Amino acid sequence: MSSHTSTTPGPSVPEPDSAEGGVDGAAVDAYLARIGAGRPARADGEALRDLQHRHLLAVPFENLSVHLGEDIVLEERALMDKVTGGRGGFCYELNGAFGALLRALGFRVTLLQARVFGDGGRLGIPYDHMALRVETEDGTGPWLVDVGFGDNALGPLALDDRAEQEDPRGVFRLRQAPQGDLDLLRGGSRQFRLDPRPRTLAEFRGGAWYHRTSPDSHFTRSLVCSRYTETGRVTLSGRTLVTTVGGERHRTELATNEEVLAAYRDHFGVRLSRVPEVREPVGVPGRDTRR
Repeated sequence: MSSHTSTTPGPSVPEPDSAEGGVDGAAVDAYLARIGAGRPARADGEALRDLQHRHLLAVPFENLSVHLGEDIVLEERALMDKVTGGRGGFCYELNGAFGALLRALGFRVTLLQARVFGDGGRLGIPYDHMALRVETEDGTGPWLVDVGFGDNALGPLALDDRAEQEDPRGVFRLRQAPQGDLDLLRGGSRQFRLDPRPRTLAEFRGGAWYHRTSPDSHFTRSLVCSRYTETGRVTLSGRTLVTTVGGERHRTELATNEEVLAAYRDHFGVRLSRVPEVREPVGVPGRDTRR
C-alpha cells in the first residue's frame, strides 16, 4: 500500500451530528473493547490501519434491523451504542459509528457520499453509500476508510494516490471521474463513485430510508450478516451459512430456528430473541448494491 502525503489542505469539515449525551469516554472504551483494541498512543496511520482491521474482524455487516422492524437512528451515540451492544449494521451505521470512534480518538474525519455501480454499470441513488475521509497526526494520507462495503479493502487507501494499491482483498485504484468525483476500482471493476465534498450524518437519512423501505433496494429483499475472519469470511444469508477459508467456500443449510439463532450468536456475537424473516416487498427486482 502506498503511503502518500497530501500537499493540499483538507476539506472544510461540517460539525459532527451529536445525540443527547454525545460520545463520552465510556462509549469509546466499550467500542474499543468490542473490537479488541487498546487506545492508540497517537492518531497516526499505523493506529488507523490496526483499528480498521480489528473492526472488520469483529463487527458484522448486517441488515437485520430492516427485517426485525427496528429503528435506524443516524446519530453518533445511537450508532456507537448499537455496535457496543453487540450488533453491526449497514454502511451508514458502520461507517457512521467508526467515524465517531476515530474522531473521538483524535483523527480528523469527514463523511463522504458515494453512488454504487450496479448491473450494467448503472449508478445508484445519491447518498447510496457512506465512506470516510480520514486525516492523521503523522501527515500521511488523507485516507479513504470504509468498513461498510462488501469485499472492500482491509486497510485504508491513499485518497490522493491514483496508482494501484495492493491490499489483502485485492488491487484497488482511485480514478478521476466527471465533476471532480472519484471512482473506486477493485481488480479493474468499478465499485462506487465517490463525491469528495464533506457531508453530515443527517444528509444520509434519505438514502438510509430508501434502502430500508424500497422494493428496489437489495436490503429489503434479502437477509445478510457477514464479517471478515483471519482466513476469509463468514456469512449467514437467511438460513444458509457460508464460510470461506483460503478461497474455499463451505455451505451449510440450517434446519431449525435454534440453529439459526446459534449461528448469529457464535459467528457474529449477535444475540437475537427471534429469527429475522424477509418481508417480501412488492415491486420490480432492483439491483444488487453489494454492500
